[in-house]
Amino acid sequence: MGAQWKAKHREAAANAKGRIFGKLAKEIMLAARSGADPDMNPRLRLVVEQAKKASMTRETLERAIKKGAGLLGEAVHFEKLTYEGFAPHKVPVIVECLTDNINRTVAEIRVLFRKGQLGASGSVSWDFDYLGMIEASPSSADADPELAAIEAGAQDFEPADNGATLFLSDATDMDAVCRALPAHGFTVLSAQLGYRPKNPMTLTDAEMEEVEAFLDAIDAHDDVQNVYVGLAG
Repeated sequence: MGAQWKAKHREAAANAKGRIFGKLAKEIMLAARSGADPDMNPRLRLVVEQAKKASMTRETLERAIKKGAGLLGEAVHFEKLTYEGFAPHKVPVIVECLTDNINRTVAEIRVLFRKGQLGASGSVSWDFDYLGMIEASPSSADADPELAAIEAGAQDFEPADNGATLFLSDATDMDAVCRALPAHGFTVLSAQLGYRPKNPMTLTDAEMEEVEAFLDAIDAHDDVQNVYVGLAG
């Protein structure tokens, strides 16, 4: 039984890693439409850094860049779709998708939202801030996150896991903040644009189980890139 459980655990971990790589490859291909050189393409540079952090192989990374830039003779047509609505217990949710088949994605996301409520555009996004979120770790003992935030042009900062700091920036300033932080004693670990809830909700354990089951089903869909939830913590 133990060996069987371990095998299932390894398979689940491999599947999860495969989904992460699939999502990153789509983001890379989409970003590479604006140019295959990360040094000249800030959006691509940030996604490439995320892919490296996730241990994507160099071969896979370079193929995704070339494919997105049209250097392999293959046309890549991904459309970005954003859905807003509610998980069980009226928890606000924003779902971002990248798809090569809009009709399929629309139909399947509608089915997944049956245990919640799919809303119109703007129905919940007003309750979120769209920000640059940069996680960075101190590269020296005297690195001051408050001073670094001010000098780098971040709007705010807060503690993150393992002694790191999460710097929050205006969406248009994220790349500039990423470039400035190393000069103020911080090494950038990851950076992404995303939504943060203005009024996060707190649920009971039983309610959280129901919401998590709903969110897991959404996140497992192949076309779903990001899921943002109005929950505390």
